Amino acid sequence: MRPPPWLGSGTLGRDLALAAASLAGGLVLYALGWQPQVRPDPGVPSALFLPPLLVMCAAVGMRRVAPRASLAVGTGALVVDTALGNSLGTILVYTQVLYDACVYGPPRLWRWLLRVTIGLSLVGAVVGVVSLDNWRGVTVGVLVVLAGLLPVLTGISVRQYRDQAAAERARAEQTARLVELDRRQAVSAERARMARELHDVVANHLSAVAIHATAVLSVPGLDRGQVTSALRVIRESSVQGLAEMRQMIEVLREPATGDGLAGDGPAVPEAVAKRLAEADGLVERIQAAGLAVRVRTDGTPGPLPVGVDLAAYRIVQESLTNALKHGTGEAELTIAYRPAEVVVTVENPVRAPGGGMPGAGAGLIGMRERVTLLAGRFTAGPQDGRWRVRAALPTGQGG
Repeated sequence: MRPPPWLGSGTLGRDLALAAASLAGGLVLYALGWQPQVRPDPGVPSALFLPPLLVMCAAVGMRRVAPRASLAVGTGALVVDTALGNSLGTILVYTQVLYDACVYGPPRLWRWLLRVTIGLSLVGAVVGVVSLDNWRGVTVGVLVVLAGLLPVLTGISVRQYRDQAAAERARAEQTARLVELDRRQAVSAERARMARELHDVVANHLSAVAIHATAVLSVPGLDRGQVTSALRVIRESSVQGLAEMRQMIEVLREPATGDGLAGDGPAVPEAVAKRLAEADGLVERIQAAGLAVRVRTDGTPGPLPVGVDLAAYRIVQESLTNALKHGTGEAELTIAYRPAEVVVTVENPVRAPGGGMPGAGAGLIGMRERVTLLAGRFTAGPQDGRWRVRAALPTGQGG
């Protein structure tokens, strides 16, 4: 059976109950007439041993609330009891007072009690030998060890175990908080990655759809061939965007598992693993949407890390889409393969203010995040009347 709440661990009710039990035990010894003294004195009434016992039990009740005061009150009661002749009940209750002072008192208190009880044990042994003029007088020091030093050592041991347990609990709570923080950071990073992918997969195709739909609606007198061409671009962009978005959803539903070794990084799913080598197809779709793109390649194309390959492709896609939305209808794409990096540069003339489609700037943010995650360099802004985007992505293949 569980004890009632008022008798739970760490409650004042439990301390008072322990004090009452100590008093009951002392009264039982008194009633049985067991009042052995070190120095029996028939002239001392046995009733005089009750007040020190009562005060000692009150000290037990203060053990957790005021450990210093409990020790002072108990020591005072022991001094009075010793002057009367030392009753067994009071001495036994005092061992509880010493124990509680070590467990609940400040560290300085138990250190002081340890030194004092060791000193009293030695002094008691010496005094016993000298007074009895026999080595058996050492028993006086043994009694001090049993009634004083032993409860102190027990209290110190329990105190150290409790402090160690508290430290372990604090360490476990700190570890749990760090794990939760890491989890939140991982979720935040994954959400940012998903936002970049969804923007690159969907927004670029929707931009082409919006541009051609706007042209069809805003330009009067278009012949059947021009309308058909615009609708064809709208359809192709819509189908391509839906296909890539469907692939992204499949990836989110079923995370891919790679065959690489641990430490190679997570495998990039095939559904979103676009390659820079596929930039020609991207340029063709952008040209069909109405942007004249000049492509120039420096260096010899070679295999790139999957993350670099995907990031370079998405940066080209976003930059050309921005040129289509905000430029004057032409752009220049330069892909430079270098020993330790691949550099992608897109330049286009800047349209007059208010002449392009509005944007929220999410594309530039996504490109910058991609390059930052790969420890590359990214710049974007006007330069000599043209808008220039430049991304340098390290490949880790050169010096």
